[in-house]
Amino acid sequence: MQPRTPFVLCVLLSQVLLLTSAEDLDCVPGFQQKLFHINQPAEFIEDQEILNLNFSDCKGNDKLHYEVSSPYFRVNNEGGLVALRNITAVGKTLFIHARTPHVDDMAELVIVGGKDIQGPLQDIFKFARTSPVPRQKRSIVVSPILIPENQRQPFPRDVGKVVDSDRPEGSKFRLTGKGVDQEPKGIFRINENTGGVSVTRSLDREMFATYQLFVETTDVNGRTLEGPVPLEVIVIDQNDNRPIFQEGPYVGHVMEGSPTGTTVMRMTAFDADDPATDNALLRYNIRQQTPDKPSPNMFYIDPEKGDIVTVVSPALLDRETLENPKYELIVEAQDMAGLNVGLIGTATATILIDDKNDHSPKFTKKEFQATVEEGAVGVIVNLTVEDKDDPTTGAWRAAYTIINGNPGQSFEIHTNPQTNEGMLSVVKPLDYEISAFHTLLIKVENEDPLVPDVSYGPSSTATIHITVLDVNEGPVFYPDPMMVTRQENISVGSVLLTLNATDPDSLQHQTVRYSVYKDPAGWLNINPINGTVDTTAVLDRESPFVHNSVYTALFLAIDSGNPPATGTGTLLITLEDVNDNAPFIYPTVAEVCDDAKNLSVVILGASDKDLHPNTDPFKFEIHKQTVPDKVWKISKINNTHALVSLLQNLNKANYHLPIIVTDSGKPPMTNITDLRVQVCSCKNSKVDCNAAGALHFSLASVLLISLFSLACL
Repeated sequence: MQPRTPFVLCVLLSQVLLLTSAEDLDCVPGFQQKLFHINQPAEFIEDQEILNLNFSDCKGNDKLHYEVSSPYFRVNNEGGLVALRNITAVGKTLFIHARTPHVDDMAELVIVGGKDIQGPLQDIFKFARTSPVPRQKRSIVVSPILIPENQRQPFPRDVGKVVDSDRPEGSKFRLTGKGVDQEPKGIFRINENTGGVSVTRSLDREMFATYQLFVETTDVNGRTLEGPVPLEVIVIDQNDNRPIFQEGPYVGHVMEGSPTGTTVMRMTAFDADDPATDNALLRYNIRQQTPDKPSPNMFYIDPEKGDIVTVVSPALLDRETLENPKYELIVEAQDMAGLNVGLIGTATATILIDDKNDHSPKFTKKEFQATVEEGAVGVIVNLTVEDKDDPTTGAWRAAYTIINGNPGQSFEIHTNPQTNEGMLSVVKPLDYEISAFHTLLIKVENEDPLVPDVSYGPSSTATIHITVLDVNEGPVFYPDPMMVTRQENISVGSVLLTLNATDPDSLQHQTVRYSVYKDPAGWLNINPINGTVDTTAVLDRESPFVHNSVYTALFLAIDSGNPPATGTGTLLITLEDVNDNAPFIYPTVAEVCDDAKNLSVVILGASDKDLHPNTDPFKFEIHKQTVPDKVWKISKINNTHALVSLLQNLNKANYHLPIIVTDSGKPPMTNITDLRVQVCSCKNSKVDCNAAGALHFSLASVLLISLFSLACL
């Protein structure tokens, strides 16, 4: 058996010439020449033929239609490629697409010396002119398949044919890859006997721009004989996507008075078509401006970059003279480099003319009047100003300052944030008797500084005349509070002091009368004419109405006005202590066991309501304890405490022990208090004092009762 000669496997869409002899096929559908080269001319002349194209679908070319990748060229009825107008630079490559109901094919024109204006375009279609690459041990020629997107019915549609010039009898073609047996499945298929490749539905370049397929031949058992050979399917872009503005809303700001040519904002659109073609080459234009005053063309947009700039003079860009400081522009983006055949997308741009502080605030009047009653505080007048700037900015908001006439800081001025008015207030009560009139000079400025060519003028200052109204003011005590020091227990009727209250209304010549307002203990009296205060009761420092040795009373001074006015004064009486309180002991009850080994009974403490030195040290004694009955003992512990103890155990009973306690005052005060001592039975950790109910009298007590009985006979 003779060895097989190398066979040639060639992928043929309607774009690819079969690399077989004329004896194999009588007619090859598609362009008879697919690759052309010309030198870049100085200029392509309108309607002058550049080259002639030879296309055949082998069925009469019925309904033949041509498309050129550049909008500046077309193919005439004779197959001649001509320019639509005089043009110099069109790029390095042109693609010519021809189709009939039976065949689609693509030819490529390489312009030697042409300037690459589209960049990636040639990279995407570089496979279209890739020469077949021979492999060792086999002759396989592979060229990409170029299929326009959005083809119409009918489907399936033949798009090419795979030919093996030396294919063994009974072998079959197999097609694999994305679009065949991988997702998205079923787009392409191959006739296993003839090698015809077909597409089953319309393609969308924006979903898949390319498909990588593989072709191989197999024997009857499915074993691979040749391949796999990569087959690249490139989807040719159609202009089927409108430009879209994706970044809205579009809001721009420009300062009023900005120079002509100031950039406001940039608007760019997105086109999903092939960025290497004019299908995604965008041009921008302002379709409409609202409002159209003072000029219908206030702004211009760079057709390529999308930058919006001002085109009017700074004088026309005056916010205060504009009908509306907000403009809305309808901006359109058109693909195909802005040609009429291009698709259009629109968006709205909002441009705000921002305010600058080119107008100073001005008072609506040169002088303002205000009246205020003496002694009153609060807002007395609102000062109004005018400002043409934007009320939402610091160029409009006013700041007021008192620059003259306020030495005592009796006045303050603040800005009303809603009205921008200046609220002039009295913060320290005014006195009519001191000054019945006040004159203030006030200036107004903006929060933001003025622009350099604008300054504050005379209208930015105003004079305020303030009239103080006289009111009947209450008399005023001086001093207040009034203070006096006296010993407690002074005799009733003692004069403490004479109060002094004066009427501030010196020009009214009114009289003043006095009265007691608050005297908690009822100790005081006041002369209504001259204000002399004397006592009506004994002053007691230990009274609950006295706090920290100070007694507080309030007095009224009433003038003779109509209606009368009243003033209140405070009298603080500091009471000096005298020894008028005897000390007392605590506790007054104690318990002790009848068999106690420790004969200590109780520790006594003493207290005194007076102050030192009329208190401790205290002296503790047992009152009149006879010698035969001496069973008690009292011992000093310190200045305020003493210990009571037994000299021997006593029987169960209640005992009353008179205790004498004496303070250290001069003269001293003494108090006698009975200490009740219960002698109880204490056995088995139980204390029983029930049997101690009967009183046990000492011998001295018996003698005293006997003497009392004799005296009554």
